[in-house]
Amino acid sequence: MVLDRRAELGEFLRSRRARLRPEELGLTAYGQRRRVPGLRREELAQLAGVSVDHYIRLEQGRSLHFSAEVLDAVARALRLDAAERAHLHRLARPAPPVVPAAADRPPPRAGIHRMLASIHDVPAYLVDRDTTVLAWNRPAAALITDFGALPPEQRNMARLTFLDEGIRHLYADWTARARDIVAFLRLDAGRELADASIAALVAELSAASAEFRRLWSEHQVKDKVHGHYLYRHPLVGELELAYETLRLPDHPGLALVVHTADEGSPSETALRLLATWADQETPAR
Repeated sequence: MVLDRRAELGEFLRSRRARLRPEELGLTAYGQRRRVPGLRREELAQLAGVSVDHYIRLEQGRSLHFSAEVLDAVARALRLDAAERAHLHRLARPAPPVVPAAADRPPPRAGIHRMLASIHDVPAYLVDRDTTVLAWNRPAAALITDFGALPPEQRNMARLTFLDEGIRHLYADWTARARDIVAFLRLDAGRELADASIAALVAELSAASAEFRRLWSEHQVKDKVHGHYLYRHPLVGELELAYETLRLPDHPGLALVVHTADEGSPSETALRLLATWADQETPAR
């Protein structure tokens, strides 16, 4: 099972049209009653400076050979951000070579495990495009969950976010976390549409969680670069932690995620306590 590039393209474009309003863009509305939310195809084509037929062929996925100039014009008309623009280009251009399934990818190098083990003070973990956690240090296991106690197929941040009650309670704003991880997954699904592991995960979570189905249908995309979350940890209380994401140069599908706290903050004190406890109690991998 793989995700359908043409279906993804059409649904993405329709979702972006739906969030725009003609009056906000200086367009004259066609009549008083509108059968679709947001912009009509004709209005979008007018804003992008392309023919209606050309835009319809794009949205219906009748061709995956549109020029970068046309895609950029559509992106500007839809007011896409950088991540959304890149997502549009990936969906609307010829498919890249098929990537191997996650199970066929080599495990993280021993050096990655040693590097994570050497980070004693802050949570850090290595994650794949399908949000599978491949390696982690003790503070990460203490903060999020004991990954080593889980079967490998359950060491997945999207699955944990939607199906694990402990993770649901860990995030003070679980809804924001859930929305983010769906947007991360949607963006990476666009990068590797041929990856059966991502499609299988989406199918599983769609069947198990109405919240996931709703968020997935919104077609939000977001790159996991940096940000912050407020955690409510059962042992050390509240921690407001920032995260930074570093892609591995020789395998951009893998990302190292590191959490930190502001210097001198209560969160830093709580993080130190958590790290001390982790050294005594929590295994690394």
